[in-house]
Amino acid sequence: MEVKTSLLDNMIGVGDMVLLEPLSEDSFLGNLKKRFDHSEIYTYIGSVVISMNPYRSLPIYTPEKVEEYRNRNFYELSPHIYALADEAYRSLRDQDKDQCILITGESGAGKTEASKLVMSYVAAVCGKGHEVNKVKEQLLQSNPVLEAFGNAKTVRNDNSSRFGKYMDIEFDFKGDPLGGVISNYLLEKSRVVKQPRGERNFHVFYQLLSGASDDTLRKLKLDRDFSKYNYLSLDSAVVNGLDDAANFRTVRNAMQIVGFMEDEVQSVLELVAAVLKLGNIEFKPESRCNGTDESRVKDKNDLKEMCELLGIEQSVLERAFSYRTVEAKMEKVSTTLNVAQAYYARDALAKNLYSRLFSWLVTRINESIQAQTKARHKVMGVLDIYGFEIFEDNSFEQFIINYCNEKLQQIFIELTLREEQEEYVREGIEWTNIEYFNNAIICDLIENNQNGILAMLDEECLRPGTVTDETFLDKLNTICADHQHFESRLNKNSKFLNDHSLPHNCFRIQHYAGKVLYRVEGFVDKNNDLLYRDLSQAMYKANHSLIKQLFPEGNPAKVNLKRPPTAGFQFRASVGTLMRNLQTKNPNYIRCIKPNDKKASHIFTDSLVCHQVRYLGLMENVRVRRAGYAFRQPYEPCLERYKMLCKRTWPHWKGPAREGVEVLMADLQIPAEEIAYGRSKIFIRNPRTLFFLEEKRKQCLQDLATLIQKIYRGWKCRTHFLLMKKSQIVVAAWYRRYAQQKKYRNIKSATTVVQSYTRGWQARKLLRELKYQKRCEEAVTTIAAFWHGTQARLELRRLKQEARNKHAVTVIWAYWQGTKARRELRQLKEEARNKHAVSVIWAGWQGTKVRREYRKFFRANAGKKIYDFTIQRIIQKYFLGLKSNMPSMSPIDKKWPARPYGFLDGVHTELRKIFHHWRCKKYRDQFTEEKKAVYEEKLEASEIFKDKKALYPSSVSQPFKGDYLEISKNPKYQKLNSAVDEKVLLADVVNKINRANGKGTPRIFLLTKKNFVLADQKTGQVKASIPLPDVTSVSVSTQKDGFFALKLKEGSASAVKGDFLLSSEHLIEIITKLHRIGATAADREKLKVDISDEFLVQFKQDKVCVKFIQSSPKNGNSVSCKRKNNRLLEVSVPTSP
Repeated sequence: MEVKTSLLDNMIGVGDMVLLEPLSEDSFLGNLKKRFDHSEIYTYIGSVVISMNPYRSLPIYTPEKVEEYRNRNFYELSPHIYALADEAYRSLRDQDKDQCILITGESGAGKTEASKLVMSYVAAVCGKGHEVNKVKEQLLQSNPVLEAFGNAKTVRNDNSSRFGKYMDIEFDFKGDPLGGVISNYLLEKSRVVKQPRGERNFHVFYQLLSGASDDTLRKLKLDRDFSKYNYLSLDSAVVNGLDDAANFRTVRNAMQIVGFMEDEVQSVLELVAAVLKLGNIEFKPESRCNGTDESRVKDKNDLKEMCELLGIEQSVLERAFSYRTVEAKMEKVSTTLNVAQAYYARDALAKNLYSRLFSWLVTRINESIQAQTKARHKVMGVLDIYGFEIFEDNSFEQFIINYCNEKLQQIFIELTLREEQEEYVREGIEWTNIEYFNNAIICDLIENNQNGILAMLDEECLRPGTVTDETFLDKLNTICADHQHFESRLNKNSKFLNDHSLPHNCFRIQHYAGKVLYRVEGFVDKNNDLLYRDLSQAMYKANHSLIKQLFPEGNPAKVNLKRPPTAGFQFRASVGTLMRNLQTKNPNYIRCIKPNDKKASHIFTDSLVCHQVRYLGLMENVRVRRAGYAFRQPYEPCLERYKMLCKRTWPHWKGPAREGVEVLMADLQIPAEEIAYGRSKIFIRNPRTLFFLEEKRKQCLQDLATLIQKIYRGWKCRTHFLLMKKSQIVVAAWYRRYAQQKKYRNIKSATTVVQSYTRGWQARKLLRELKYQKRCEEAVTTIAAFWHGTQARLELRRLKQEARNKHAVTVIWAYWQGTKARRELRQLKEEARNKHAVSVIWAGWQGTKVRREYRKFFRANAGKKIYDFTIQRIIQKYFLGLKSNMPSMSPIDKKWPARPYGFLDGVHTELRKIFHHWRCKKYRDQFTEEKKAVYEEKLEASEIFKDKKALYPSSVSQPFKGDYLEISKNPKYQKLNSAVDEKVLLADVVNKINRANGKGTPRIFLLTKKNFVLADQKTGQVKASIPLPDVTSVSVSTQKDGFFALKLKEGSASAVKGDFLLSSEHLIEIITKLHRIGATAADREKLKVDISDEFLVQFKQDKVCVKFIQSSPKNGNSVSCKRKNNRLLEVSVPTSP
């Protein structure tokens, strides 16, 4: 169940000033102070929110607070800015009413923070989604950009808005933000060139110098030292609590989120730097021959740097500071400028440049955040503008600001009365006219087209002849002498002649917030706001794209001789447009008040707050609200709150809520003139009546609380008694159960013992019987077994005897057969021996006979024959042994069998050579053409690097692959492959060494027969394509590194950027292929390979020495390259462990 709350619950002081009783200025201030001391910084005046700046963080803006005030009625919770924002947003979303939130107050009162809180609340409660979140983020991030360029530190506020801002936030039919439009009013551009003591220039200058990187400042030709710039005040350059460097990063990020391009951001920073440089330009007088004085630039360095930033010819701008050209119809007159006029021109250019840059920023932000759809939008406007200003020295800026506040006060009174009247008519209550001070007469004094102060100021600025501030004041004294709100020293009314508080060069206006004394000095110049045409034309001639947009009047083709509108005229037109815009929307007001001038928490200065209450017209506002009925409330919450005061409405009223309220008021005897019944609300005229109801309700709540306590205590005692009674019954039942269980267990235990003894006796008796029976059965079985055993043994002896008899016969027969066979065998063997002996004798005889016959033929050369036979047998045995011990077919196998005899030494050696050549031929016959080329490259690598480069031995076992990237197959390099016309002989990733720091950048290295190409590894974009004839030599070290330098032919087109210092894991293969291509080409010289630990590399115009040293391995075994100076790169190669 939702808990119903009200503005009147737990109230500190009075939450709504309309209910303050008695109403006086002292009671008003006392109520504000009481609430401020208890950290209640928000107070209502009807639907108007008064906001006190606490100068500290309060835990009242959390996401939980946002949810607490979401979709709640305005008076349902304690006063808060979220309540007003929620009321405005729901009216826009649900009732389709355009809203505007007007935030006013003096500098330091918290207007900017209030506008941020309103926007953050609306962003939190509206819809979600990617596009919606993007729009919300852009709307919120526009604030840091505008604050950096439009806010500054003043004596009253460290983040004071020095311009008026009105933002229209556009919503769709669901209430989701679509975009926004920002309008700016009256930027205080005079602050660019001069700041009061204790104040700073705009934040962006300090943020740029503090937060930009050294590289950015170098490009902008700036220095971090604030003291080097005349336009920056030094006494307040550093502000406690402001981190300019962090804020600069925030602004850069915000500009990116809003939609600024990087080149646009750079252009903006260049213009800011140009303004700083412009302030350093100083002039010196120089006399001419005709006696006139002219100005010249003292030090042209700052002028030169500014012209380089903006792309302007130095002579053009220098002439614009020294001469002024006046055109009248067909004539042109050129006059010289003295030093004072030159300084005026310089400051005017700086002010115009910065103010136009600020206007361009607002326009550019609007382009990014404006709604893209053209359908009708719901609009919520947020106005954050200066409050009423009364200083010791008030000038043209304060006059314009106070005029704007007069118009806002006028529309505030009109809209408040109109809203009050519309509610009375809507509720059917009679409307009575309310008397109030109408400040239309003051607005007319200022803006009247004929006799208004602004009109006379414009007329004086356009008048020919000598025009000064004194002539303007004389004109005011003549025309405004009889006006009741205008006073001056020379006024026709003689009562001011003795008023020494009114100097001669001043006039005083009686504003709605009090009298303000204005000093006329500077009114004419500030209203003219002239920028010499020569300077506009010089700016238009700039090559800077943004400058041309800011100074369109400088276009010589569009020269306009018409005088530009004055500052007062432009501001009056802007205020008129703003007022017409506000009158079409439902207003919501936030009045910001500053509690003290020390920017400290917990300090409430009565005089300062009283002054602001007066000029904000808050007492007038309360009187207008109280002129009719001070309090109004719908019938349902009124009946819900006060129904306990009448027995007929308590606790529930069954009928309509209005009838219940009427019964309630009649029962309380409230006088009829104190209340009025509208269609949906009850209206209470006097706050005393409301406080009477609250007091009665408080007493009734106490009585109800007492009744509730009585009923609760009785219920609690009864409940306790019944619980004790129930507990006693439960305890008794459990005890009886326990006693019976114990008795049952005893009986059961005794029974079990008796049963066990009985069962034991019966079991033992049965056991004795079974044992006796078992012994009898075992005796019978034993006797039977012995009998059967005897019978079996008798039968077995009989059978054995029969078997022995049969076996004896068989043995005897077998012996006989064996004897017979052996006899026959001996006989056969004897016959065979006889036959063999005859054959042997016959063979011996035949041999003797043959030897005798042929002995005469062998006796002469028998020794030679035996020797030849022996040698032949030895050689035959040698070859057979060599065949069985033959080594493998590998050409690198150096094994060979040992020679068995010394006389075979030569043959053994020749056979080894023949076999080696034969198996090498067999091995070569297996090679393809590609494999032959690889081995030829290996052979060439051996000739180049063997015993010269320490990296060579480790490369011998590694095959030369060539295309390590598979560039023809990999789709990532399809574009790069198509860019190379010839066949790629080698594709690998190398590191291109940077001369500046010795670090490597990955590059793709492609080698063809005519060129080598370096391309970006990520994008595949070709960075360099070098013809091979332009490569004269290659330099490498003797150590185990992969560094090599490709030296190009001097004077060739490829050598413009110098030689290439590269690093690769496949150095041996790359240089071998380069050398091989040069050796096979007939049209160019053979590539020279220099192997040395120190060689020179040409980088553009400079030669750099690359030196290789050995170092101990510290961070792994990687090779490192470091820049020692501008002429030396040192490569550290770790030694092998």
